[in-house]
Amino acid sequence: MHLEDNEEEVGFNLKSSAPSRSHGVQPLGNLYFNPGAINSRNIGLGTLQILSDELVLEILGLLEGTQLGVLATVSKSFYVFTSHEPLWRNLVLDNLKGRFFYNRSWKVTDISTFHPSFDVSRSARSSGLRVRDFYSDYLFQSWLCANLEMKPEWLERDNIIRKRGISVDDFLTNFEEPNKPVLLEGCMDNWDALGKWDRDYLVNLCGDAQFAVGPVKMRLDDYFSYADQVKEERPLYLFDPKFAEKIPTLGSEYDVPVYFREDLFSVLGNRRPDYRWIIIGPAGSGSSFHIDPNSTSAWNAVIRGSKKWILFPPDVVPPGVHPSPDGAEVACPVSIIEWFMNFYDATKDWKKRPIECICKAGEVIFVPNGWWHLVINLEESVAITQNYVSRVGYLC
Repeated sequence: MHLEDNEEEVGFNLKSSAPSRSHGVQPLGNLYFNPGAINSRNIGLGTLQILSDELVLEILGLLEGTQLGVLATVSKSFYVFTSHEPLWRNLVLDNLKGRFFYNRSWKVTDISTFHPSFDVSRSARSSGLRVRDFYSDYLFQSWLCANLEMKPEWLERDNIIRKRGISVDDFLTNFEEPNKPVLLEGCMDNWDALGKWDRDYLVNLCGDAQFAVGPVKMRLDDYFSYADQVKEERPLYLFDPKFAEKIPTLGSEYDVPVYFREDLFSVLGNRRPDYRWIIIGPAGSGSSFHIDPNSTSAWNAVIRGSKKWILFPPDVVPPGVHPSPDGAEVACPVSIIEWFMNFYDATKDWKKRPIECICKAGEVIFVPNGWWHLVINLEESVAITQNYVSRVGYLC
């Protein structure tokens, strides 16, 4: 990868709020266009330079925050590596669970929490330190994925079938039985949630209730504060299966669309696996490619914001995705943006192209049993999703 100072010249548009490149890190390809340059990464790592960037970071992930701080003084190279935000994110989430108030970055959040007497403005100033001739594809791509705007060509294709006001029989015959995705319009029009669920309403209604956010639990107001500030490759995603039990009003302000009301899992009563979730996330958050568990189909209703969907049929494994033989585990790129950067264009020439759409507020997408799907929020979004099994879907 080679990148000029102006990323737009090579087809990348950065978010307007994007910080300057993390400590001046450049893609490795730039080294070959700079005759005589020596990669300061290698000089600063000494004998550890033979290790890959991923392995260096894996080792650093075994350290505590104070140890990372000491190591950062050893060399400029170690300073760059120990400033890698995912290291500090893991420390905060492991040590504080959900009891933290995000403060500009994960590193500053950790320091201000565990060392409150330390002047965090010094850390903020040092974050602007630029290291000359530091080349790393891994570190650069992490920064780029965190700050890249979705390219217009990634959003243009919209080939899903859209329907409004169809009967249940039409839905079953034309979509559920043949196992085909569809975007349904108008079936949320009577939801109270559609008119009520803005930030202020949700924060006031939910109060001190804790919601599942990745590996931790957080209050909504703390999560929204995080979402307003964060600039990272994989933003934390609020994905809570017990929202209606915690806040019964939330469960009463939407209805299961008429097309999805038969659910064989309902016979299990309280023993059924998790099946419905409230989903909240900032732009850039989402879910990488997966197939829903237990041979279920799903519906996803957008209440606020918009989502880009990409779906592949069960017999087509998406490029860059490597499921285990039994399908229990899936290896795929570390972030959704990385998948778009490296694999999306390859699908243009496929005979079996993916189904794509942007699902907006007031719209519901039907995700059939067995379909691979990826979704990314294009703006801050609030949604409800539910997995189910009907007799038709089960027989298929």
